[in-house]
Amino acid sequence: MTTPTMASSGPPTSRRLGEAPEADLLDPAERMSIDEIRALQLQRLRWTLRHAYENVPFYRQSFDAHGVHPDDCRELADVAKFPTTSKADLRDNYPFGMFAVPPDRIRRIHASSGTTGRPTVVGYTEQDLRNWSALVARSIRAAGGRAEHTVHVAYGYGLFTGGLGAHYGAETLGCTVIPVSGGMTPRQVQLINDFRPDIIMVTPSYMLTIIDEFEKQGLDPAASSLRIGIFGAEPWTEQMRTEIEERMDMHAVDIYGLSEVMGPGVSQECVESKDGLHIWEDHFYPEVVDPIDGVPLRDGAEGELLFTSLTKEALPIIRYHTRDLTRLLPGTARPGMRRMQKITGRSDDMIILRGVNLFPTQIEEIVLRTPGLAPHFQLVLSTQGRMDALTVRVESRPDCPPERRTAAAMELVTGVKETIGVSVQCEIVDPETLERSVGKLQRLKDLRTT
Repeated sequence: MTTPTMASSGPPTSRRLGEAPEADLLDPAERMSIDEIRALQLQRLRWTLRHAYENVPFYRQSFDAHGVHPDDCRELADVAKFPTTSKADLRDNYPFGMFAVPPDRIRRIHASSGTTGRPTVVGYTEQDLRNWSALVARSIRAAGGRAEHTVHVAYGYGLFTGGLGAHYGAETLGCTVIPVSGGMTPRQVQLINDFRPDIIMVTPSYMLTIIDEFEKQGLDPAASSLRIGIFGAEPWTEQMRTEIEERMDMHAVDIYGLSEVMGPGVSQECVESKDGLHIWEDHFYPEVVDPIDGVPLRDGAEGELLFTSLTKEALPIIRYHTRDLTRLLPGTARPGMRRMQKITGRSDDMIILRGVNLFPTQIEEIVLRTPGLAPHFQLVLSTQGRMDALTVRVESRPDCPPERRTAAAMELVTGVKETIGVSVQCEIVDPETLERSVGKLQRLKDLRTT
């Protein structure tokens, strides 16, 4: 199985940053009709089901236990007959039990962090790596990147898929790559000023930290060379996009992926529309299901996102529970491929506070619209008497006078009550008090007693 080839030559150097690519720069798959995509998906889905069943004992046992066989897939809707896969399944088969190819065909291994001592391990064949690089290149191009651009990669390198995934994708597109990795924020600013990259790939929360460092050094972030930011690895809101774009004078677009499915580049927001992320459906089949009972939902309904890989050789994944909450929408900038709405939260990050469901992104929206507050906050759950309590610890902006802090705290508490319907407490702390994250942002601290 092969991936449609990338355009071999770069665009004229006069092309502006952030433009939509012309038709001749698109992959053949990006120009497919909905019917063509669906036919390709069915062909590749049937191959994937058989590949997994014949080569991964876990899937053979799981399919057999559910009374299904790869031959039972005659149309795309039949995927719902097959059992789902969870992160726990990968951990139970640690390290290589989910691999579908012999060791001599594995060219790279990545792993996600494991809170129980066992990370989830993923492997890639040579073809898997080519596909991944081509899809990240496609994603960068959809974000407005071109072959002549320089990309500053501030995702972490190593077992985390973000750094190397972005790196090889940018090189495949023909870009110059600056492999900075995460951390050492003053040095990030220095290298941006000295090397003058056009694009940065990083988590959105760490981008805000970099912007803060620009201002701390007395520099105007909007005067930097950066004109496109490709942000992923954590949920972020439209308010955060607005803040980044206004303070940095750049396009801020979303990229999505997770190591178990491939890594960054599963879907990408197109710079010309910024209306959700187009899923590269020639390689992945998405579903949205009810997060409680797993029943598939129609397109447009919000629920938990599941993915089935369509071309992965080393680690085929069937109906994988991402725990991310979103909805599937018709394609726009790429009409043949569906979009996923920006992730609104995770089913396992949902806080149930005195019977009310809330997500960190809802708090973030209120923080970002409250004058005097910085976008760096932490949610602290505790027990007060017999009741759960939530305290929002949020940093003030450097120019926020002390008397403004009290008013800002009251505005945030009122906003949460009116918007979400639950009472919280607010603690305003000094700038740079809360721990910064160079990877995925950990918003929640649970101090409740059992």
